[in-house]
Amino acid sequence: MTDAEGNGKGERPADAVVGNWVDHAPAWSQPYLRLARFDRPIGAWLLLWPCWWSVTLAGPGWRHLPLYLLFFIGAFAMRAAGCVYNDIVDRDIDAQVERTRQRPLASGALSLTQAILMMAGLMLIGLMVLLLMNPFAIALGASSLALVVIYPFAKRFTDWPQLILGLAFNWGALLGWAAVKGNLGLAPVALYIGGIFWTLGYDTIYAHQDKEDDAVVGVRSTALLFAEHTRLWLILFYTLTILFFALSGWLANLHQIYYYLLAMAALHLVVQLIWVNIDNPETCLKVFRFNHLFGGIVFAALALAQLVAWVG
Repeated sequence: MTDAEGNGKGERPADAVVGNWVDHAPAWSQPYLRLARFDRPIGAWLLLWPCWWSVTLAGPGWRHLPLYLLFFIGAFAMRAAGCVYNDIVDRDIDAQVERTRQRPLASGALSLTQAILMMAGLMLIGLMVLLLMNPFAIALGASSLALVVIYPFAKRFTDWPQLILGLAFNWGALLGWAAVKGNLGLAPVALYIGGIFWTLGYDTIYAHQDKEDDAVVGVRSTALLFAEHTRLWLILFYTLTILFFALSGWLANLHQIYYYLLAMAALHLVVQLIWVNIDNPETCLKVFRFNHLFGGIVFAALALAQLVAWVG
C-alpha cells in the first residue's frame, strides 16, 4: 500500500489540528515538521512562557528585548529536539497507542538515523542560543539536560512522570532571571515551583487522553494514579500554582496590579476545572491547549506591573 492508501506513513497525527500549516508544506518536509511538533506549537509555548515570565520578573521587559527573542528561538528549538528524543525513546510504545501511532518514527515515515540527525541539528541551535548568555546562565541552562534525558523514561519507573516534565519544562523560570541578573533569587525559585504545579495540572489533563492505552501497554502517569480523584488533585495543583506565583510577585516587590491580573489567571484555571471531562479525550486536549492563554495572562500581569512601577 502507498501512503495515500493509508499505511500510516506521513499521515497527520490524531492530536494535530486539521488544516495546520504543516499540511500545506512540501510533502518531503512534513514528516520532519511533524516529528518536531511544528504542527502543534502549544508545547513550545508552554516551555517559553516560564522563560518570558522570569525575564519580566527580573525587570522591565523592554530593557531585555534581545533575551525575549533568544528564548523564543531556544524554546522552539529545544522543545522540538525534546520531542524528537522522546519519539526515539518511545517509538515502540507510540506504535501501540492510538493517538501516537501516526507519529513519523512509529509509523515508519522517518528512519532512526534521520531522527537522530534532526535532533542533533536542533540541539546545536539551542546550544548557540545558550552560549549568547552570561556564564552563570550557560551553566544553569546546561544543567537542565539531565532532566530532559530522564523524562522519556520516567513513565517506566514512576507514577509521576508529569513531575519530571514540570521540573524540566519550567527551568526557564530560573534561566530567564539568571540571564538578566547573572544569579538566582527566591522570587524566580517561587515562580519555578508554581510552574511545576501548573505543569502537573495541565499534563495530568493531557495524560487522560491515553490512559486506556497506557494501562494496556504498561506505562504510568498521574492520570492513571489519580483516576476518578483527578479533579481534586487538579484543584490542589492549580491552587498551589497561584499561591506560589503570588509569593514570587511579593518577593520581587511587584506593583499590586500584578495580583489583580493574577486573579484573572486564577479564574482561567477555575474555568479549566469546570470544563474538563477526564473521560473525553477531545475535551482534555482542548483544555490542555487552553493553558496557552493562562501563560499569556501571567505574562501580561508581570509586564503591566513592571510598567506601572516604572511610570510611577
